[in-house]
Amino acid sequence: MTDATADQALDPPEKASGKKKLVPILAAVLLAGGGFASTYLGLWSPMALLAAKEEAPVLPSTVFVTVPTVDLIIPGGSGRNLVLSASLETDSAHQAEVAHLMPRVSDAFTSFLSGIDPAAYDKRGVLEIIRAELLTRTRYVLGESAIKDLLITEFRFK
Repeated sequence: MTDATADQALDPPEKASGKKKLVPILAAVLLAGGGFASTYLGLWSPMALLAAKEEAPVLPSTVFVTVPTVDLIIPGGSGRNLVLSASLETDSAHQAEVAHLMPRVSDAFTSFLSGIDPAAYDKRGVLEIIRAELLTRTRYVLGESAIKDLLITEFRFK
């Protein structure tokens, strides 16, 4: 055997003393006792921390204002009618303004729908295009902040 291995065999590994093993246990007991005491004395509450996270944000009230039904004859001699019903999504602060300017909105809807080519109504995706155009015209009449969205509730041909 060499000298290096002989020295390792003669020196036993150092054992941790009993006091060093008790330090982590003693620290855990002291921290748990301090937490219990501070909670018991009312300095803080774990339930108050959980309740603060569960509060829902306050949302503004949403109001739907109904647009009068637009019923118009599609030009071209086919004798078909278009019926469109819609609602405007707004908040309660702008509800009176939207209701007051509803004749202008109805006029914008009717003038746009009467200008569409009759063949376009048979195309796929025409409803999305009409919805986007009507929303743009509504925001032009009422302003950007007054209108959140336009909901088409009825779209049919008679």
